[in-house]
Amino acid sequence: MTRSSGALSHCWLWANKAEVIPSRRTNKRQSGYDAVLYMARHVIENCFAKLKQYRAIATRYDKTASNFLGAIHLAAAVIWMVW
Repeated sequence: MTRSSGALSHCWLWANKAEVIPSRRTNKRQSGYDAVLYMARHVIENCFAKLKQYRAIATRYDKTASNFLGAIHLAAAVIWMVW
């Protein structure tokens, strides 16, 4: 969820959502965030970035959903074995 300077910049407060991304250090009003959720979000984003390095997954080369899921499983296994 991004925080913009628009009219609806504080809508996330109305929806009772937890803040995951910390505020910038230069902001006058620092807001709290959950460091554990932030680390988990970082790990998941890195996983998607590594999966997108495979051309067939980034462009969704397979026509059927089952073949695409198989390609994701194969790429995830390769990433897990190398990492």
